[in-house]
Amino acid sequence: MTDVLHALRCMGFTGPGRIAAATGLDESTVESELIDLAVAGLVTRTTGVFGGWGLTEAGRAEDARRAGAALADDAVRAVITKGYNDFLVLNPELLDLCTAWQTGADRRVVLRLFTDFHARADSVLAALPPQFGRYRTRLATALDRVRAGDERFVADDLEAYHTVWFQLHEDLLTTLGIPR
Repeated sequence: MTDVLHALRCMGFTGPGRIAAATGLDESTVESELIDLAVAGLVTRTTGVFGGWGLTEAGRAEDARRAGAALADDAVRAVITKGYNDFLVLNPELLDLCTAWQTGADRRVVLRLFTDFHARADSVLAALPPQFGRYRTRLATALDRVRAGDERFVADDLEAYHTVWFQLHEDLLTTLGIPR
């Protein structure tokens, strides 16, 4: 349940399919866990076009408590803090790359720069604890889709590189207890 709860914290309101993609769990397991979390008062479901599953205030507090417990080990906290600081160095570059892509810069040049960026980002993620491992897979998949010609996976899809990067940012902030 921890993975599902934390994924919702980082993603906001969403459906079981996106949670499954983010966590690596199968969708039926995610749905079962969402029901259990709802019974516990930690998540809620809304209907409509912008509906989905999301955290309640109690769910936010529980996720913060769980994240804080993981940081009780000073060595783990140090590794995640270093990863966050390394992330902050890369973040403006990613935003510039997305802007260049969206404003019509030479796609081949931007894609080459994205590939270089991804190699550096991947090394930052590789140094983080295993709980951040799914981001490596999701970012690599998004970049592979862009290389295959699906340009939506730069910044215009729910699993786009930029979207997954944003969720990673939220995860690092949440895990370290840093307000946005």
